[in-house]
Amino acid sequence: MKENLGQGGTGPRSALYPPIEPFRQQLLDMPGGHRVYVEQCGRPDGEPVVVLHGGPGGGCSPGMRRFFDPKRYRAVLFDQRGCGRSSPHASVENNTTWDLVADIERIRVDLGIERWTVFGGSWGACLALLYAQAHPERVEALALRGVFTMTRAELDWFYGGGAGRFWPAQWRVFEGMVPEAERGDLIGAYHRRLFGEDAEAQGRFARAWAGWESALAVLDPGEGRGYPSSSYSLAFARLENHYFINGGFLEEDGQVMRDMGRIAHIPGRIVQGRYDMICPPHTALALHEAWPGSRLEMVATAGHALSEPGISAALVAVMDELGR
Repeated sequence: MKENLGQGGTGPRSALYPPIEPFRQQLLDMPGGHRVYVEQCGRPDGEPVVVLHGGPGGGCSPGMRRFFDPKRYRAVLFDQRGCGRSSPHASVENNTTWDLVADIERIRVDLGIERWTVFGGSWGACLALLYAQAHPERVEALALRGVFTMTRAELDWFYGGGAGRFWPAQWRVFEGMVPEAERGDLIGAYHRRLFGEDAEAQGRFARAWAGWESALAVLDPGEGRGYPSSSYSLAFARLENHYFINGGFLEEDGQVMRDMGRIAHIPGRIVQGRYDMICPPHTALALHEAWPGSRLEMVATAGHALSEPGISAALVAVMDELGR
């Protein structure tokens, strides 16, 4: 699921490092007809860290560069297949979890990096865990936020009415987009519209899909949070729905937890919002309990988003600690 990182602000958000521009940007050709945007920030000879954004389909933002001390880290950010500055836009062809895991390895090899820290939130946390389980010898440490492990129970919570009990007005809008007879499987109902032949309907349902998640991302959404842009919404909704209807392309439900023994020795830091409506805290606790090398920090007054002040401050502190 996605992350929302706003710009500016005061208070705890001052924990973020100042805005920074990449020292290198490139497009890498990947198998299956995809071109993946990759950027590097900070010190070219610094400690390498790769950033895995949420969604699937969320893309990276300039604010994500600001969690890493530029005098210490070589931060690698990339837009996963089909979103952000990668192309083709909103494409689900040759776009699976295992394509993304392979892309991360291709980026590492292309950049000449032996081992790196993996930083990911929400879907990015799930992808980070799967990458580490596939390539434990390449991972120095994991820094995770808003834990999601692509289980049926997690999807049922968010798309089956659990979260909707806390946000009933927004839930009525989301489920009200489809006929009552189809509301028992909203992922499937939205899939038929997001991948139908009617382009106008695709856009309308993409905005509704992205808007439902955006509404619940922060503890206090305030006034006028609004809907994501049409271009962003289309990639975000189509890619998320594609992954979710296919169970993340995992071998079985619960695969991430099944394979935690492969990375028991890797240091991990988990930052979780106490009031995360998108990825509830019990998953983060279960992960921590299954991972001897981990430490869990529960942020008392925070929801899901990377932009939550307490989460931002905690993640900067984590990266400063790991960098030492």
